[in-house]
Amino acid sequence: MKFAPSEMMLIAIAAGEKARLHAPPNPWVGALVVNDQGVVVGEGHTQAPGESHAEIVALRRAGEKARGATLVVTLEPCCHVGRTGPCVDVIVEAGVARVIIGTLDPDSRVSGRGVELLKASGIDVEVGIEEDLVRAQLAPYLWHRITGRPFVVLKVASTLDGVVAMSDGTSKWITGEDARRDSHVLRANSQAILVGAGTVRTDDPALTARLDDIIVEPLRVVLGEVAETARVRPCLERSGDLGLILDELGELDVLQLLVEGGPTTASEFLEQGLVNHVVWYLAPAFAGATGTAGALKALSTPTISALRRGRVVGVQRIGEDIRVDVEV
Repeated sequence: MKFAPSEMMLIAIAAGEKARLHAPPNPWVGALVVNDQGVVVGEGHTQAPGESHAEIVALRRAGEKARGATLVVTLEPCCHVGRTGPCVDVIVEAGVARVIIGTLDPDSRVSGRGVELLKASGIDVEVGIEEDLVRAQLAPYLWHRITGRPFVVLKVASTLDGVVAMSDGTSKWITGEDARRDSHVLRANSQAILVGAGTVRTDDPALTARLDDIIVEPLRVVLGEVAETARVRPCLERSGDLGLILDELGELDVLQLLVEGGPTTASEFLEQGLVNHVVWYLAPAFAGATGTAGALKALSTPTISALRRGRVVGVQRIGEDIRVDVEV
């Protein structure tokens, strides 16, 4: 073998990213077929639900060149019948000699069985190449398969001193156009968006994702009741236990939930330990404390030992603003 598995896995990860918008509730997987000289002879990513998985697309493009070659795939190939047939069977029939996998699939219908079947067919299998990067890319899918709940992303846009709205209730726009465009990508990558009824009454948001000429409409969820004329319609109106709401959304195949609620909703999700990831947009502006709404004003933190600490996993400048990504 004359190629570095890690380098090829990075290419497969990039291929998988092309499927992030259209693949759910399937994982956005990338795959390559590579010959002994390190030449990619087939590349693929997951198609829309009911259509081909990444491995099948890559093998189809490789054709006879797949025989004796190496398949590089970000997620363990499936071995069950769902909307499509088992990928493992097609891989064996294609005659590949080796399969390199980023991470195992925790889905109970797979969970190591795909690897076992490949090995039983005489194929050399290696698992765990660039696994941290693959697991980060597929975090919402993996979390959903393990817990049955969506991966919760909390989005906040505030001034540097943590203010999300002024004393008169106005909040448009704290951040600049570039940051707002980036937040629409977040929306598009989420299968559902949740806000509180207060946000709907104050801002009357449509909660759609606008990507140039494309409009993506995730499921809209509102905590409380909203008027029939609200732009967020149609939506799910829910109240009560947030955990039960997450259970319901998980059953609806929501892999990632974007929480865009105001200070009360954001605080409740953090208080109950239901947030997986925080995306915080910081504008180079200052509001002061008098009569303004703090981003997490309802969060109870009586002493330093009660601080909810996370891990910064990304900081980037977007236009005039800063985006900070935190794992919670």
